[in-house]
Amino acid sequence: MESEGEAPRTAPEAASAAQAVPPAAGPQRLGRGTLLLMSVATGLSVAGNYFAQPLLDVIGQDLGLSASAAALVVTVAQIGFGLGLLLLVPLGDLLEQRRLAVTLCVATSLFLTVTASAPNAALLLTGTALTGLASVAAQVVVPYAATLSAPEERGRTVGTVMTGLLLGILLARTAAGLLAELGGWRTVYWVNAVLMLLMAVLLRLRLPVLHTTAGLRYPALLRSTLALFGQQPVLRWRAALGALAFGTFSVLWTALAFLMSGPSYGWSESAIGLLGLVGAAGSLSASAAGRLADRGLVHRVTGAGAVLLLGSWGLLAAGGAGGTWALVALLAGVIVLDLAVQAVHISNQNLVYAVSPEARNRLNSAYMTAYFAGGAVGSALTSAVWSAAGWSGVCAVGAALSAALVVVWCAERLSDRRRGGGGTRTGAVAGAPTAAPTTAPTAASSVTP
Repeated sequence: MESEGEAPRTAPEAASAAQAVPPAAGPQRLGRGTLLLMSVATGLSVAGNYFAQPLLDVIGQDLGLSASAAALVVTVAQIGFGLGLLLLVPLGDLLEQRRLAVTLCVATSLFLTVTASAPNAALLLTGTALTGLASVAAQVVVPYAATLSAPEERGRTVGTVMTGLLLGILLARTAAGLLAELGGWRTVYWVNAVLMLLMAVLLRLRLPVLHTTAGLRYPALLRSTLALFGQQPVLRWRAALGALAFGTFSVLWTALAFLMSGPSYGWSESAIGLLGLVGAAGSLSASAAGRLADRGLVHRVTGAGAVLLLGSWGLLAAGGAGGTWALVALLAGVIVLDLAVQAVHISNQNLVYAVSPEARNRLNSAYMTAYFAGGAVGSALTSAVWSAAGWSGVCAVGAALSAALVVVWCAERLSDRRRGGGGTRTGAVAGAPTAAPTTAPTAASSVTP
């Protein structure tokens, strides 16, 4: 009996998967050490986009920026990351993936040094945008790991790598706060630049070569990435869910530094950075969500995450007043929100990656572009709402986005039932093709040590 949300096992996908990863290149090739390295690399890659969040006040004071202008640092980072997802990640279906990942890690290191040495707002925003663009190395590594893993372990593998990525996002705040106390806000960018160079070396030494030939030139590759939105209902639904989830995540973490440094709490930069440790507790749910997805419970994971996300804003709203009990409510809300967002995200990726293995990088590009576009919108909304309505306005925006997420999830399930597919109960992802997308010829892939 087949389970809800089970990854497809159609003959074409099995053939494509076998072509992309020979049996010998399955679990034996993706050992625990390599998987851990990939997890750390993704976390360090994206961390540079989030260092600024607990430091917005101190960066603004150093460069003479207002609170709303300082918040643009977060928005610009997400815009840069979104462009990288759209323009660079599809190259994973065209170029050798190890070389692509290593090159992007080196570029990230270079652009971090631009940010670290920025004497004014213009160069700071330029360095931040370019760092975001190159930091999509993380999103090259995630489908890389999915391709190297056995199909029955894909959810767990993706969950493990995504745990590293999410910890990078959240612990970036902690590292930023602590290093800023030691050597100023620029120190954390210099440190991360060195670590990214180290990651480039280790990835070059440890990862197997994985070359995917999509049979397309670069312009056609980009067109095929955009065309996937029209071809794949699963991608459309899950991109909408992901955008709303990460938009909600960005609303919280963009505003949190302002709340905690304000009159209600009056925390220092290092204390604000420690909130990343609280959020990290929620991010550990990524691995559990991946295991549940492997058991065929992917839609239930999404639904539970959507409901928890909406409920978290009640706790967060209660945390705005200051005081011991308000702080307890705030911290609980942070944990629940992060747990919920990761549950939605991992279940989304499980379904999206299963649609078409030979187009996995393009599918990831399309999904993650929508995901981070939602984050950029969330950050921009927060910048405007905080100035006008403070923490209560921010909580209203977060709750509205969360309610929209619940509505979209319900609409997806209703759409599946109307098509008679019941989601993926028949063993195929709703809307997935039985062959490669018409704009993307079947890939010829190879893996070598």
